[in-house]
Order: sequence, then structure tokens, then C-alpha cells
Amino acid sequence: MHVLKQKPVILYTVLLSFFLTFLLLAELTGSKLFFAFGFTMTMGVIPFPVTFIITDLLNEYYGRKVVRATTFLGMVMIGLAYLLIVIDIQIPASPESPIDDASFERVFANSGLVILGSIIAYMIGQMIDLHTFHFLRKKTAGKHIWLRATGSTIISQLIDSYVVIFIALGKYHPVSKLIAIANTNFLYKMGVAIAITPLLYAIHIYIDRYLGETLKKQMFRSAMEEEGFESTIQPG
Repeated sequence: MHVLKQKPVILYTVLLSFFLTFLLLAELTGSKLFFAFGFTMTMGVIPFPVTFIITDLLNEYYGRKVVRATTFLGMVMIGLAYLLIVIDIQIPASPESPIDDASFERVFANSGLVILGSIIAYMIGQMIDLHTFHFLRKKTAGKHIWLRATGSTIISQLIDSYVVIFIALGKYHPVSKLIAIANTNFLYKMGVAIAITPLLYAIHIYIDRYLGETLKKQMFRSAMEEEGFESTIQPG
């Protein structure tokens, strides 16, 4: 029984660790643009979609309250990262430093704009993802994981892509360029969301096996009943 009580805590710790790592890397690397397949994208598009997949998994097993708390924690960590960047920029580099003040500020000061834009877009996107996920979960009676996970991610990323780009890069590019970058970022994220659906199922199966049938049903039922759904709805 003691082991069963530990498993949900261990699972949440692992998911939260991945979530915060990918989230912060998306913020710190998001100011870099790269060219791929004929399109310009921000480096943040590589790690950021993973955060929405993780919140979908948290939604699945822990429910809306835990996702809200995780989202708030992520926002606090982004704000803390921004504060540390501001402090670091004020500290002069020593003559022996391989990175001078100008280079450091050029990279991380712009990351500050990415972080500012992301705090706003992140909260909007995560709330949309959260409510869309539970709406689709209710409509499908807990079935069709791919629909609620992919559908909620696509809708939330549509909002996120445009808000972040316009705030983070607005002073560097004309509106037409910003729209083009945002369009590309969204299409990329949508493609990633669809492409990693099999991976989502694989992770879901692994988590189910880790939890065991009894604990899995208990966590699923608890997450569903939190929203007032019928406890007889089965995961699928």
C-alpha cells in the first residue's frame, strides 16, 4: 500500500521535471531564429510543444487542479528566470570571462522579451489547452486520447505562437515578417502535435503499466469526478 501511495508522487515529480526543463529551455533559446525547410522559425519551437503534451498527461491522471498548480509554478519559474537574467546583466564581466558584457546582454536581454511574451502567451495557451482538453474529454466520454490531446494542443498553440512572436520580436521585424514567422511556428507545432501522437500513446501505456490497473483507475476516476463527470467513464 505504501508503494502505491508513492507512485503518483514519483510520476508527478518526473513529469514536472520534464515540464520545467523544456519550458525554461524554450524561453532561454527562443530569441534565436533558424531557417529550415524554407521557413524561418524560433528555436523555442523545438522544446515548447513538449510542455503541452506533458500537461495533457497531467490532465489525464491528476485533473484540472493539479494542471492549474503546475501552470502557475511554471509561470513563477519563468518570472524567476527573468529576474535572474536582469540581475546577471547588471554584474560586469571580468577580463578573464570568455563572454563579454555586450555578448551576454545581446543574447539574454532579448531572452527577457521572449520570457515576457511567453508569460502572457503561456498563461493564455495553457488555460485554453486545459479547458479544451476537459471539454473534449467530456464529449468523448473519456475515450479517444488522440483527439483531446492533439485537439487541445493545436488550439492552444495557435494562440501562443502569435502572442509570443509579436511581443518577443515585434521591435525587430515588420508585421508581415512577424505573421510569417508565427504562421510557420504554428504549422510546425501543429505538425509536431500530430506526429508525436503515437509517442503519447506509448507513454500512456507505460504509465498505465507503472501505476497498475487498480491505481490507474483510481487516479482516472478522481480526475474525472473532479470535473463532475460520471465515475463510470472508462479511460481509453
